[in-house]
Amino acid sequence: MASNAPVGKPTDMSSPRLPKVAGIDSTVPAPPDTVAPLPGVPSAAPPSDAALPPGVLIQDRLASWVSDLTTLHELTERLIKTDSLDGALREMLGAGAALVGARRGMAVLEPADGLGPTSTIGLGLAHADLGTIETVPRGSGSYGRLLDGLPEADPPGAGLPDADPPGAGLPWNGPTAPRRPARVPEPIAIRDVRTEEGLDPRHREVAARLGYAASYALPLATEEAGRLGAAVWLYDEPAEPDERRRHLIGLYGRFATEHLARLLQVERARARVATVAEELLPSRLPRVPGVRLAVRHLTGPQGGGDWYDALPLPEGALGLAVGSVSGTGPSALAAMGRLRASLRAYAVMEGEDPVAVLSDLELLLRLTEPARSATALFAYAEPAQRRIVLAGAGHAPPLVVGDHRTEFVETSLSAPLGMLTCWEAPSVELSPAPGETVLLYTDGLLRRTGDATDRAFARLHAAASSVPRTDRSDPGAVADHVLRTLLPGGLDPAVEGEDVVLLAARFE
Repeated sequence: MASNAPVGKPTDMSSPRLPKVAGIDSTVPAPPDTVAPLPGVPSAAPPSDAALPPGVLIQDRLASWVSDLTTLHELTERLIKTDSLDGALREMLGAGAALVGARRGMAVLEPADGLGPTSTIGLGLAHADLGTIETVPRGSGSYGRLLDGLPEADPPGAGLPDADPPGAGLPWNGPTAPRRPARVPEPIAIRDVRTEEGLDPRHREVAARLGYAASYALPLATEEAGRLGAAVWLYDEPAEPDERRRHLIGLYGRFATEHLARLLQVERARARVATVAEELLPSRLPRVPGVRLAVRHLTGPQGGGDWYDALPLPEGALGLAVGSVSGTGPSALAAMGRLRASLRAYAVMEGEDPVAVLSDLELLLRLTEPARSATALFAYAEPAQRRIVLAGAGHAPPLVVGDHRTEFVETSLSAPLGMLTCWEAPSVELSPAPGETVLLYTDGLLRRTGDATDRAFARLHAAASSVPRTDRSDPGAVADHVLRTLLPGGLDPAVEGEDVVLLAARFE
């Protein structure tokens, strides 16, 4: 954030005055080291004049509480809009700096269960500065003590009263024994690094090198979420937040931890889905003389059923396939794996006739999974002759990219697999010129653009036409250029469950 970026060392740092609430102008005491508040977010501090008349004092306190609630509301609203772990950590770090009156800080994500992911984010600290801080012995640093000192949970029966609790008779030491949530450690404030007792000499050395004199560390942990990490804010002068600021950062920290816990679950689920999807697809593409292959596969958060295959066939032939199974999640992934395995078997037996391959696949899908549909395209390629015979079932046509043409292949129209009454669409034959690349892709590539179908096809054609000539000899570079042009921001989050597959085959 621009407001939390490093600035020169201030001479008289203070928070701005709170806006008037119900006619009350609350004065904010000057903390020893602070930054300007986040844009649009008022700072919060209690009134300091205890000699006010009772009515005015009560009104002043009410105005202060309203200001605190407004501050927390605006900060949490900004936090909840983040949809990634790194984004949430950066937002939390900047908001926390404004609340505790610090200029720099560091957040460490390190879930206690050891399943990851882990990351370290800095505010006003370069990458080298973060590395320098990490040279301090972990047990000496405040954030390290928070990360290592939080137990997962109390043992069964720990801290239980002597009297029988509700539900007496339960086997407290047995498998059904209730377990208490994890304890949350207290924040650690170091008011002056130079005079603090028990600090490792390396800690003082690093503080002097980076120019900070005090720190305030907050655990990113709640009883429900457990320990997710820790955040530490650094002051340029000896300082520590007052009781009110501690209370505010504590409330915000608990909310931020719960938000991080939700994002962590999403990230882990996404990683598991991507792992399963990759395991169901080829681990590597085959090497066949006369053709070079490249593939790009992007998986959405829920995992779709898009797939691809490249299979060496007898007499130097090559089978290329792309397809998509309806649905999302584990069931779609399982169906995709079964469909791909079946197509490989049919391709080995009768690959030179793509219509027969897809006809057998249609019959299998109709008999074994009548509630599911799928699209598929299978191409029988003879690289030595630069000849391709292909057939599709409800699938988008391939795109040929070369120096002299960029055009879609005219394929016969057919309904998706599982929706046919009889097979009527014949195969088509294609003869790519030397140096031309044939792009096979799934419908997810078009849908992820967020455009209507006709416009998505036009954008795909324009992206393929704009591939630089220097990149056209590399099928991977062609695929990357098309993806960057069509999806400059990655997968469109508004389109759930759609994977993207782009298979490029360049003929020599």
